Amino acid sequence: MNILIVGNMGYVGPVVAQHLRRVRPHDTLSGLDMGYFAHCLLGASVWPECYLDQQIMGDIRHIRPEWLEGVDAIVNLAAISNDPMGDRFEEATIGTNHKAAVDLAKKAKQAGVRSYVYASSCSVYGSAEEGAKREGSQLDPLTAYARSKVDAEKDLPPLAAPDYQVTCLRFATACGMSDRLRLDLVVNDFVAGALIQKKIVVLSDGTPWRPLINVKDMARAIEWAIERKADAGGNGLIVNVGSNEWNCQVRDLASAVADIIPGVNVSINTNAQPDKRSYRVNYDLFQQLAPKHQPQSDLKSTIWELKEGLERAGFRDPNYRQSQYMRLGVLNNLRERGLLTEKLDWSFRK
Repeated sequence: MNILIVGNMGYVGPVVAQHLRRVRPHDTLSGLDMGYFAHCLLGASVWPECYLDQQIMGDIRHIRPEWLEGVDAIVNLAAISNDPMGDRFEEATIGTNHKAAVDLAKKAKQAGVRSYVYASSCSVYGSAEEGAKREGSQLDPLTAYARSKVDAEKDLPPLAAPDYQVTCLRFATACGMSDRLRLDLVVNDFVAGALIQKKIVVLSDGTPWRPLINVKDMARAIEWAIERKADAGGNGLIVNVGSNEWNCQVRDLASAVADIIPGVNVSINTNAQPDKRSYRVNYDLFQQLAPKHQPQSDLKSTIWELKEGLERAGFRDPNYRQSQYMRLGVLNNLRERGLLTEKLDWSFRK
């Protein structure tokens, strides 16, 4: 099988590439990425793209037909991938996460691709205090990022056909170690703060709910989605991906990190305005459809994994929130240096 991973040079992509290379050693793996975060490596023993057969430096918003020739499956991870980036670069967020994702799916279908896997997000639920959300629950996207995912989910499944499976994976909030680590994710940030500063600062009152998933378990779900059959959800599928046991309140995440890393002070802003981004998610459908690809990591093991990974890399930057491991900062820096346009095109490419 020839698999194209779009957006492979971000946080999730290196883990997906290594996992697919391990479980599908005879497949042809290719990557397609703009390269915004190619330099954001931490402790990598080899360049992550060495696990691929081919790396294409290109823009999902401008797909070339030759990139899709002979491709059997596409994994679309490309996204302007969190709320602060979505708010700062809203046009590029909509263009990448929604419009380009749908355009790629259409071109892939025309090119004879058999499987299209789209990385969506449980953030589409927004504010959901009344209980764990299922796939058919009402959506309440609160940010440009979440709205772009909702719009993509509306347009992608209708493209499915008996010979073209479309799978939208609504992932829980990612966490865990990667060769291109992000520290602008809640668990990752807490572990870095605990290690480097001996403190965890919770900006909210700690009560918001977040579902979580380790990036390694995201890769396992993608493996399943690439080859799932129509009897596992139909030709076009939207499914929550995570674990019912990983619905956690933010204050409990901070406490869990402090339990593992000694001498850490946890500060919670009890006077903070309520954070509307609070939701619990039900993962029963994923458990039913993909029993052999269920999450294997838990919170404790993920915290240990992050702690050991950061220590092994010699990470000691007290100003890590201004480092290359905060994705909005990377884009802002590239903009300030004149390398990116406001639309997040490379300024030196015509």
